[in-house]
Amino acid sequence: MFDTVDTDRRPLVLIWEVTQACGLACRHCRANAKPARHSDELTTTEGKRLLEDAAEFGDGQLVVLSGGDPLARDDLLELVAAGDELGHRMTITPSGTASLTPERVQSLSDAGVERIALSLDAATRESHDRFRGEESFESTMAAAKAAGEAGLPLQINTTVCAETVEALPDVRDRVRELGAVLWSVFFLVPVGRGRILDPISPARAEAVMEWLHGVAVEERFGVKTTEAPFYRRVGLQESGNDSAIRRRGGITAGRGFAFVSHAGETYPSGFLPRSAGNVRERSVVDIYRNADLFENLREPDLLRGKCGACEFRQVCGGSRSRAFATTGDPLESDPLCPYVPEGYDGELPAATTEGEAGVRNV
Repeated sequence: MFDTVDTDRRPLVLIWEVTQACGLACRHCRANAKPARHSDELTTTEGKRLLEDAAEFGDGQLVVLSGGDPLARDDLLELVAAGDELGHRMTITPSGTASLTPERVQSLSDAGVERIALSLDAATRESHDRFRGEESFESTMAAAKAAGEAGLPLQINTTVCAETVEALPDVRDRVRELGAVLWSVFFLVPVGRGRILDPISPARAEAVMEWLHGVAVEERFGVKTTEAPFYRRVGLQESGNDSAIRRRGGITAGRGFAFVSHAGETYPSGFLPRSAGNVRERSVVDIYRNADLFENLREPDLLRGKCGACEFRQVCGGSRSRAFATTGDPLESDPLCPYVPEGYDGELPAATTEGEAGVRNV
């Protein structure tokens, strides 16, 4: 798909945060989710209009219904069916709560959901529930089993921070046992409640990237990173500068990725909360293709600092969300990446963990 989609014209991933309501209070939550739904959520009619507008991107647009917890909306199945009828590939990221019953999983599949993504941040109930919320682990395991019984492909999402990084090998084993088709490994961005968590250091992040490439080779499920596009740079360096990977380019905020909030604000990413327009006033297609913020984020040569000087900027480009969260400028360097381009003698970004801003490649 990387080879066939023009990310100047359409996103590879369009996320719609259908609500911020959620029964959990996860410690890293981007949305600062609360139990009650917000009065300014897009209505059913407005949501269907968003999906209709998104059809202009072309057939098979990947749409992720996210939250909060999408199950908090009583019109969820209607929205899924509407997107499916329009030809979208509808997927969902529900919260691991008691409301995610086997019957709900089956009803989502019947309505047109093509993949379900569940969050698993530790391999044991005690550790996961401490991070996500009481009894979330058991609900998640039950939902994963129900997805298998419904024939619904399963994706597992895992947050990487100082508290969870040691558990990654055990989580990998759980991903295998659950029969997931994809493991999406998210590297913490300090937004929302995630500001109180400790990130891993750049050096540790590099080591995790190398390990994940080994997992991708050894396991039957796919591996991808979120908000850590230098996973691709590490792969290129390990594979001897694979020209096919170099041609494709990765997904970063605004470049192959767009996020529509519960109130219709359109961001390059849910972790980069700078609005480029509201879908109540302007088509999501127009915003993605023509808004200055999106256009700038799709031009790697506009990047600043060592990201702008990096020979891998076309295929990586750094986390624009983390740059924004740490500097207020989405075009600045990603402080989680330790790589320094050969010959670069400019300023280095502030280290994710004190004392580890990166090692110069000289």
